[in-house]
Amino acid sequence: MTEAGFEPQRMTLARELQGWNQSQLAVELDLTAAAVSQFESGVTSPSPETQMRLAEKLDVPVTFFALPMVETHEGFFRSLRRTSVADRRKARALAHLAYDVAASGRHGQSRSFEPPDLIRPGLTATKGEIESLTESVRLQWGLPDGPVPSMIGLLESHGVIVIRSLLDTGDVDAFSLPFLDYPVVVLSSDKGDRARSRFDAAHELGHLVLHGEQFWGLKEVEDQANWFAAAFLMPRSLIIDELPATADWPALFALKQKWQVSVAALLMRARSLGKMPESSYLGAVKMMSARGWRKREPAPLGRPEEPNLLGEILAAGGSETVRNALPGELVRRLAGSATRS
Repeated sequence: MTEAGFEPQRMTLARELQGWNQSQLAVELDLTAAAVSQFESGVTSPSPETQMRLAEKLDVPVTFFALPMVETHEGFFRSLRRTSVADRRKARALAHLAYDVAASGRHGQSRSFEPPDLIRPGLTATKGEIESLTESVRLQWGLPDGPVPSMIGLLESHGVIVIRSLLDTGDVDAFSLPFLDYPVVVLSSDKGDRARSRFDAAHELGHLVLHGEQFWGLKEVEDQANWFAAAFLMPRSLIIDELPATADWPALFALKQKWQVSVAALLMRARSLGKMPESSYLGAVKMMSARGWRKREPAPLGRPEEPNLLGEILAAGGSETVRNALPGELVRRLAGSATRS
C-alpha cells in the first residue's frame, strides 16, 4: 500500500530526470532494485526517512513526491532507433515539469488548450482527408490566407506549452505530450533553422489534432503528422499555382522567404501535389546534395521563433505549493527555454 502523500509515479519522474534506471537508483540508496521497483509500482511505500534520502539523491524537494500526477502516453517521438531510452525518458520528464508549471498557473496567465472542433479520421486518414482537416483548423483558428505568421505564437495562443529541449544530446528530436488541458511541445534546441523549427511545430500540432491520446508510436502517425505539417504550412489551394514544375532555384528561394519553409519542403510539396514530376524532383534533390544544400540551404530565414507562454506563466506566479515542490534549478532552465531560442 502506498502511504498518503506519496505518488509513486513522481518517484519515477524524478529518477528519469536524473537519467537513471531503477538499478542505478538502488545503488545510490543502498537498496535492492526490487525495493525501488516496489516503491515505483505502488506495492510498498518508502518511509518518511527513505523519502528524505530519495529527495536528496534525486535533487528534488521532498514535497515533489506528494504532487498529484496527471498521466498521458509515452509521447510522440520520432527517431526512436537513434534515441536512447534514458534520453527519451529524461526529455519526457522535463516536458512533464513544464506541464506542472503550466497547470499550477491555471488561474494566472495560462489558458487551457482550445482544440479545433473537428471529426478526426484516425489511423485510416487519407492524404485528402488530412488536407481538408488542415483547412478546417486554419479556418477555425482564424488564420489568414497565406503563410502562418508564427507557428509557436499560434500554438501558444491556443494553450499549447512550447519549450526548447534542455538535453545536451541532439538525438532527441521534437516531440509532444498530449495533456488534455495544457499539451506540451518540445522543440530541438540545437537547430538554428527557422524553417525546420516551424515544420516541427506544425508536425506536433498534427499529432495533437489527429491523434491526441489515442494513437502513438506507429509509423502511420508520423507519416500523417508530416502530411499535416506540409498541408498546414503550404495549403494546396494557396500554393499549387506558385510551385514550379522544375528546379527553378530563384523561384524556390522566393517561395521559401514567402512561406517560411525550406526548399526541401517546397520540393516535396510540389511532388506530392503532382505539380513536379518524380524525375524533376529526384534531379533537384541530387543537385541540392551535390551543392551541400541538404545540410545548409541558401537564403536562410533567420532565427527560429521564440516561445513565451511558459515564461509568462512563471512570471505570473501561480500555485506556491506546486512551485515550491518542483526542482528549482530545472524550473529556471525551463523558463529560459521558453523565452530564448
